[in-house]
Amino acid sequence: MAGALDGIKILELTRVGPGAFCTMMLADMGAEVLKIEPPPSGKLAGSGASPQPEEAHKLATSFTNRNKKSLTLNLKDPAGQAVLQDLAKSYDVLVEGFRPGVMTRLGGDYQTLSKLNPRLVYCSLSGFGQDGPYRDYPAHDLNYLSLAGVANLIGPTEGPPAIPLNIIADYAGASMHGVTGIMFALFARERTGKGQFVDVSYLDTTISLLAATPNVRDYFADGVMPGRGKGVFGGGHAYYSFYETKDHKMITIGCTEPWLWENLCDAIHRPDLKDCGMKAGDFSGPANERHAHARAELQKIFLTKTREEWFDFLAKADVCVGKVYDVPEVFQDPQVRHRQMAVELEHPVAWKVTQAGVAVKLSETPGSIRAFAPSLGQHTEEILRGLGYSGAKIAELREKSVV
Repeated sequence: MAGALDGIKILELTRVGPGAFCTMMLADMGAEVLKIEPPPSGKLAGSGASPQPEEAHKLATSFTNRNKKSLTLNLKDPAGQAVLQDLAKSYDVLVEGFRPGVMTRLGGDYQTLSKLNPRLVYCSLSGFGQDGPYRDYPAHDLNYLSLAGVANLIGPTEGPPAIPLNIIADYAGASMHGVTGIMFALFARERTGKGQFVDVSYLDTTISLLAATPNVRDYFADGVMPGRGKGVFGGGHAYYSFYETKDHKMITIGCTEPWLWENLCDAIHRPDLKDCGMKAGDFSGPANERHAHARAELQKIFLTKTREEWFDFLAKADVCVGKVYDVPEVFQDPQVRHRQMAVELEHPVAWKVTQAGVAVKLSETPGSIRAFAPSLGQHTEEILRGLGYSGAKIAELREKSVV
C-alpha cells in the first residue's frame, strides 16, 4: 500500500535524536530518507548516529533510523561538499541540526542549495533559531526547559525542579514542529512551486507548548502563574495525583472535570469528598487543608486493593485512572499491543526484536516499517552510482576519506 509521502526524497544531516526522530516520522509515511553522516572517526557521533555494521543488535533496535539509507560523507572536504550539492538538486527536503553558520561552512546552506534547486524545502533544527542574541549558544533540553519557564513548574515546592526526560524540548518541541513545518512548506510548494526555509528553534517550540496550557492563558489574562508544586498539575490536589496501591505499585488519578471526580467519589463510596473537586482558582492556587485531607483519605482507600484491581474497577466506573508502568510493562499492555505500538519484527541477524510502532494511523495511506536502520555508510556506493559516479571515482573518494 502506498505511503502518504511516497516519492518525497529527504536528506538528513543531523547528529542527535530529535533530528533523526523528525525524519523517521516522515520515512514511516513513505518518504525516502538519506542519512548523511561523517565517515568513522572514533569520536562519539551523537544519539542519532547510525551504528557500525558489526553492531547488529543496535541496528535491529534503532528506532529513529528505520526506513532510511546511510551515506558517509566528509563535508569538511570540498569534494564531499560537491557530492552534497549534487544530491540536493534532486531532493525535496533537507533537514539539518547544526548551529547557525555551520552548514554555510560546509557548503550546504539554504542560499547555496536553493539556487541549485528552487523547490527545496530546507528545515533547520537549532537551539535558539537563526537569529537573536542567543543564536550561537550551545544548549540541551534541560536548558531550553529552564529558559522557557517549564522547568520551574515541574517538581515539588521545596528544593530544585525535577528533571523530566528529554521528550519536551527535544521531541515534542523540535521533532514534532520540524515535521509540521516541513509539511506546511511542502503543502505551500504545491501552490507556489517554490521551496522555502523552515526555521525551527527548540526554545521557541517549548514556549509554544507551554503557552497552550491554561497556566499561561491565565497569566496573560491576570498575571498569575502557579509556583512549582502548586496548581492543578502540582500533585497536591486529590483529583490529579499519584497514589500507592496494596501491592506497592502506583496509579494516577486525573479527574479534573467535576463529573469525573464525582464518579470517583461515588465509586469509592465517599460522597463527602465531592466538594474537593476542581475549582476555577485551582490552576494557579495551592492545595489547601481540605485538598490535603481528601488526598490522604484517597491514599488510605487505594492501599486496600492492587494496582490492577483499582484500574479495572475505576475504568469501568468512568474514572480517569492510569497504571504507573515501567518500560517493559508498557510494551506488554493490551491497549498498546492492540494499537500496534509494540511491533515484533524479524531481523536477519538479531532475530526477533521489538520496536515502537507508527503513532499516526492513516486509513488510506498508513505508515509502515519497511526496513531496519542502516549501518553507517551502508548505501554509500549505491547512492554515488545513482548520481553517475564511476567505480574509479568512488574508489578515489574512499581513498581520500571523502566517503
